[in-house]
Amino acid sequence: MLGLAELIDRRYAVTLEIRELECFLVLADELHFGRTAERLYLSQSRVSQLLQSLERRIGGPLFDRTSRRVALTPLGKELLTAVRPAYAALERAVESTREYATCLKGKLRVGFQGAPSDEFLTAVSVFQAANPDCLIEVAELPLNDPFGALRRDELDAAVVLLPVAEDDLVVGPIFSRHPQTLTISTRHHLAEQASLDVEELAGETLIAIAGPAPGYWRHAQAPTQTPGGALIHRGPEVRTRQEGLSLVAADRGGLLVCRATAESNPRADIVSIPITGLPESALALVWRRSEDTAALKAFAGHLIDTP
Repeated sequence: MLGLAELIDRRYAVTLEIRELECFLVLADELHFGRTAERLYLSQSRVSQLLQSLERRIGGPLFDRTSRRVALTPLGKELLTAVRPAYAALERAVESTREYATCLKGKLRVGFQGAPSDEFLTAVSVFQAANPDCLIEVAELPLNDPFGALRRDELDAAVVLLPVAEDDLVVGPIFSRHPQTLTISTRHHLAEQASLDVEELAGETLIAIAGPAPGYWRHAQAPTQTPGGALIHRGPEVRTRQEGLSLVAADRGGLLVCRATAESNPRADIVSIPITGLPESALALVWRRSEDTAALKAFAGHLIDTP
C-alpha cells in the first residue's frame, strides 16, 4: 500500500482546508452524517461537500457509505492515524496562544491625584487578584500637573479630576462622582453655614492651582466667577492639595474639594460646607491615544464594573 504522503497530491497539499479535516475527524468519531452535521452546526449536504473535497485532494475514498452504515476505508484509517494527533497538537497550540494573550504579564503604571478613591483601590485589588503576573505600580500625581507624567511615558494611565479635553489623551471610565464642598477656615465668616449656593462665592477668594495644568482645567477647580457672572477673587497658587489645605487653615482663601476628599482630610482648623450650583466632582482614567494595551483595557474594565 502506498504511504499517505505519496497519496496526497502535492498540488493540493498547501491548500488543505482545516474545516475539511475537522469534518473528517468528527465523522470518523460519529460515523453518522446527521450527528456530524449537528456537532459542526452544518447541513448534511455541507458535510458531504467537505468530505468529497478532501477525498479529491487525497485521491481516494475515506469512508464506505451506504444507506445503513458509514465506515472508514483503509485509506481513511491511515489518514485518521496521521491527522488526529497533529490536529490535537494544533488545538493545544491555539489554546496555549489564547491563554498567553489573555494572561497579562509585566506591569501597569497608574498615577492618581490626591488620595486614591475606594473605587480605584477596589479596581486595583480585583485586577491584581485576577492577573498576578501583571504588577500594578501606583504613583501620586501633583495636583497642578495631571498629565505631565503620562506624556513623559512615566505612567501608562492616570486617574485625574475632570474636565479633560486633551487631543492626545483618551478619556476612559468616569467614576467617583461626588458633590462639591467649600473648604474654609473655622474662622471664616461662612464657617457656620450648613450649606452654600455657588452664587454666595461672589467676592470670596479661592485658592488657585498653579501650572503646568492647562488653563481650562485650573479654572474648573477654582473658578474666577460664579455662573451668574459675579467675581470670585483668585487666591495664592498651590501645587498640591495639602498646600491648599494649609493655606485654607491660614485664612488665605477657600478650596473647592469633593465631599469624599473633605471627609478623608479631617482637620480641627478647617470645615467643609456642601455647595450647590456646581458640577459634581468626578475622576476619569486617561491614557495616551493609541496606546491602550490589554492590561490597560482590563484595568479600565474593572473600574467600569466597580459599583
